[in-house]
Order: sequence, then C-alpha cells, then structure tokens
Amino acid sequence: MSDRPRIIEDMAGVAGGALSVLSGIRDEAEALMRSRVEAVIRRLDLVTREEMDAAMAMAARARAGQEAAEARLAAIEARLAALEAGEMESAALDVPES
Repeated sequence: MSDRPRIIEDMAGVAGGALSVLSGIRDEAEALMRSRVEAVIRRLDLVTREEMDAAMAMAARARAGQEAAEARLAAIEARLAALEAGEMESAALDVPES
C-alpha cells in the first residue's frame, strides 16, 4: 500500500512537468506568431495606431490652418471690393459733365 501513494506522486510530478512544458511551448508559439504578424504588417506597409493618430492630428491642424487662411482671404477680398467700389464712386465724381 505504500507503493500506491508513491505512484500517484510520480504521476502528479509528470503531469506538472508536462503542463510547464506545454506552457513554455505556448509562450514560444505566441512569440513566433507575433513576430510573423509584425513581419506581414511591415511587408504590407501598414501603420500602427500611434502613427495613424499622429497623422490624423496633423491633418486636423492642416484643416484648421486652411480654414483660417480661407477666412483671411475672404476678408481681404471684401476689403478689396470695398476699396474698388470707393474708387469707382470717386472716379464717377471726377468725370466732367458736358
């Protein structure tokens, strides 16, 4: 009867060793898969989330700058039109009547 518990202990030890080996294999498989996926991403020329967020922020700043430039241009065009209208009025006043 004393042999029975020893066999159970040995089987438990083998099972524990097998589980740790399987865990190591799983970790290696995950690392290998991760490196393969990263290689495919680099080959496909995909971008990371951080790079995409940076590009989106840069585009938003460019859009805001463009809108500001358009507003300034509209104001300049309005001032120019007002100046041209004022010159037309003064030119009409300078024309001698016959």
